[in-house]
Amino acid sequence: MVRIVGVFVPDNKRIDVALTYIHGIGMSTATKVLNHLKIDPSKKPVELTSEELRTLYEYIEKNIPVEGVVKQKVFMDIKRLKDIKCYRGKRHKLSLPVRGQNTRRNAKTRKGKSIAIANKKKKSK
Repeated sequence: MVRIVGVFVPDNKRIDVALTYIHGIGMSTATKVLNHLKIDPSKKPVELTSEELRTLYEYIEKNIPVEGVVKQKVFMDIKRLKDIKCYRGKRHKLSLPVRGQNTRRNAKTRKGKSIAIANKKKKSK
């Protein structure tokens, strides 16, 4: 496995797809990076020369925020929303869907398992 910016990328995939395994790099960013460095996107990470790997590493390190930087920024953004007590911040705090999704019938993943209420009886007709 080839290690780029502290992340092991798979050897058997194309380099443009393999770069998406790095948190903060999507398909469009990976394509832009490879085009800028003039690296063939159909190559596999194992086929890259040490010079190409070095230039790829240096370019990503200087120009693209990845891994811990991106995760920390997202965490701080959510914390800011909670601190100013806006609607989205309250939804994050309550572990409810943030982007306007329905909660009556879905959102099981976000809300978690339901808790049974003790001594609740069904109404009989």
